[in-house]
Amino acid sequence: MERLICALERSKTVRRRRFCHSRGVIAPARQVAFDVLLRVARDAKFASDELRLQSGKLDTRDAGLASEIVFGCLRHQAQLDYLIEFFAGKSAALDLEVRIALRMGIFQLRNLDRVPPHAAVMESVELTKRAKKLSASGFVNAVLRKVTRAAVRWPAPEMELSVPAWMLFRWKRFYGPDVAKAIALSALEKPDSYIRVPVGGSVEGMDVEATDVAGCWKLKESTSAGFRRQDIGSQSVVPLLELQDGMTFLDLCAAPGNKTAQAMETNVKVVAADREWRRLRSLDDLAVDRLVLDATQPLPFSRKFDRILIDAPCSGTGTLARNPEIKWRLQQDDLPRYQERQRKLLTRGLEALAPGGILVYSTCSLEPEENRDVVETFARPHKPGAPKPRPGSGIFTYQVMERFPGRDPGDGFFAAVLRGA
Repeated sequence: MERLICALERSKTVRRRRFCHSRGVIAPARQVAFDVLLRVARDAKFASDELRLQSGKLDTRDAGLASEIVFGCLRHQAQLDYLIEFFAGKSAALDLEVRIALRMGIFQLRNLDRVPPHAAVMESVELTKRAKKLSASGFVNAVLRKVTRAAVRWPAPEMELSVPAWMLFRWKRFYGPDVAKAIALSALEKPDSYIRVPVGGSVEGMDVEATDVAGCWKLKESTSAGFRRQDIGSQSVVPLLELQDGMTFLDLCAAPGNKTAQAMETNVKVVAADREWRRLRSLDDLAVDRLVLDATQPLPFSRKFDRILIDAPCSGTGTLARNPEIKWRLQQDDLPRYQERQRKLLTRGLEALAPGGILVYSTCSLEPEENRDVVETFARPHKPGAPKPRPGSGIFTYQVMERFPGRDPGDGFFAAVLRGA
């Protein structure tokens, strides 16, 4: 009798699901995921920002599923677009809304274990209808019902690694095929989370793991107990400044404030600058002087600074696991535009550096145009044992730190330490 009752209940549940689908009901998580992916593709929004805005109305479980679908579709986008044609048996020009619904369905069917296949199929069809693409709903249904988890023979490495061909080619050229592949593979995975714990802070009772960067802890659970979330690559930059108590420190691109806060663990005199007050609001919790300025223009300081940090705006190709939309948005022709601004920033920063001071120039980019090519305009590589430039010569030397996703923990980062005579 108990087994019969359980069977009847299961049957009722299945009928309820089918009834809901026939009535066009879509789970809130999938509605949010679809809307976010559409905003990212159509309006050039960032997925993390859109999810933060739209997930407030979801419970924790639904918010987690929406995030998993959004970032999964963006990380695997090239694979998913190939699979659409593979399972459709033909190439087809698709409206953006239809393509997003198909990407979502295929990703859930092939990559997520806890999603019932009927839900992935039926709700993708309903999303197509909801987007007023009723005529395509049959096509979406037919394609998704052919989807299997069988291995696929990818036609090209950039398809298998889901990265633009031009990007992969450059990484192979500059860093070799092994590092290039490791970078691309790491961009397909959910990134680890890290927190910054200032000196004297305690991680007692937290599920964390120590790293080789002092004060940086890897999170094993989602809670950060009030500490700032900051990638290990980012946390590796500030120690290069060799800060000491009483020094004057200028952070020229301070928002969102993580590196400024890290620098303030030493008793330094800080000026935090950025180009918009809106961006500097992220430093509201720091007792620091803030200044709105365009750091590509002459700086309004009569004094020189002992230490300067320029964490320059960049393409962000070191953060593709965290910001996968960059893969599909960035074009190679964009790099000179970034470089022009970066050179201007470094010009103004060096003008404000005290004799014998240190300036650290950093980016979360993997592209040489934004890194070594910028620095070499102003400084020469430091060679151990070489004579130091004479005081007042205006010559700067530099040393480099490079971190690559897949080879090193966390995001990719470049940092150059420039020393003045």
